[in-house]
Amino acid sequence: MNSTTADTTTATTGLVSLKTALLIDAAITGANALAYLAGAAVLDSLLGPSPAHFLALGAFLAVSAVILAVTGTRRPVPRAWATFAAEVNIVWAIASVAVVAFGWLDLTTTGNVWTLLQAGIVAVFAALQLTALRRTP
Repeated sequence: MNSTTADTTTATTGLVSLKTALLIDAAITGANALAYLAGAAVLDSLLGPSPAHFLALGAFLAVSAVILAVTGTRRPVPRAWATFAAEVNIVWAIASVAVVAFGWLDLTTTGNVWTLLQAGIVAVFAALQLTALRRTP
């Protein structure tokens, strides 16, 4: 590879490559999905929403984790899918802040803190992914 050719596998944000950002995002998303699915009956008293909400969120996150993992293991990383992943992360972060701001899920104090913490982490993944995409021809 010379200085005029690059693929999204090796493009970096200065911290991590797009591939790495997608795969770490997949791992964290997958772990969160498993926690929501396995702990739905317990998390409702800690965080606020009903077990049904955790099951729905867990299922969504499980599918998202698979898509992130598949996208991150392709060579080159498909730009459209990586862009879509970053956009979903942005929507998730904004929606999480809205849930807290408008009290949509009757979260506990711990639930509010957890939701805002997740929003911040997801926003960081979106920023890493978008930055790596911008640095890729």
